[in-house]
Amino acid sequence: MNGVIVIDKPQDFTSFDVVAVMRRLCGERKIGHTGTLDPMATGVLPLLLGKATRAASLLDDTDKEYEAGFQLGYSTDTLDSTGTTCKESKVSVNKEQIEAVLPYFRGNILQLPPMYSAVQKNGQRLYTLARQGIEVERDERPVTVHQLQLNEFDENTQSGSMTIRCSKGTYIRTICADIGDRLGSFGVMTSLRRTQAAGFRLSDAVTLDEAKALSAQGTIAQKVLPTESLFLSRPALTVTQAQAQRFQNGGALSLDRTSILPRDKEDGLTFRVFSPTDEFLGLGAVELAKGELSVLRLFCEHHTKIL
Repeated sequence: MNGVIVIDKPQDFTSFDVVAVMRRLCGERKIGHTGTLDPMATGVLPLLLGKATRAASLLDDTDKEYEAGFQLGYSTDTLDSTGTTCKESKVSVNKEQIEAVLPYFRGNILQLPPMYSAVQKNGQRLYTLARQGIEVERDERPVTVHQLQLNEFDENTQSGSMTIRCSKGTYIRTICADIGDRLGSFGVMTSLRRTQAAGFRLSDAVTLDEAKALSAQGTIAQKVLPTESLFLSRPALTVTQAQAQRFQNGGALSLDRTSILPRDKEDGLTFRVFSPTDEFLGLGAVELAKGELSVLRLFCEHHTKIL
């Protein structure tokens, strides 16, 4: 089974837990994910099946979108509601005050990765050190927050929710904590639902329960999206049958003998390459110095190895 299946990850499952379940349901050993979600998080988790796992290192760093719940008035060691409370504040704020500080967290900003994160320091994951009670200095990292919108806020409970669209590597927990700090209080993330990742939305996803039912019916393959759906932002190129055979065997194609327009002959530009029968063969990269479209990665079902 080759392609992409988008799972609506349930709460309290790790991304690896979901992969383990789907290996059994799909009968496919080779399954990988496109980016981890914390156990408390739910939502869009694209999984790569079979030959599609070859795409993992080639995926664009697309924006991600989240719906996040937050609570002001206390902080925890994990920056979310699953952690141990460290500090509390009696400061009470209103919706207008929150709206006033949100611009500080939009655009290009610097974030300090939380100790409970997978970031490495001297070869060790920060969460490994954090579980030993060790806190180390971390470097701030640049991230981009394209959208940060307050959806609701209850002044009585000091809790609310936000929509956040951001670059890869953005910590939503840190945003919640930093907003609390800016308001002279504290803040934690209380829920997180990823609504978009790798170009896929919740409307593309199935729950694990739905996947189990489909597997039992023998129809789960109907929910597997083609591998090419990972690369829809890249231009498509249809080649001749002879060129398709050469490309499948790892051979570069002469740019002058393809239908690539002169304006698109940009060094390094990648194309989705299709056979005359619309079979997705793989990705090709323009090499102007050689005048060729070289094979970047093959995804076709059958190809002959070059001896």
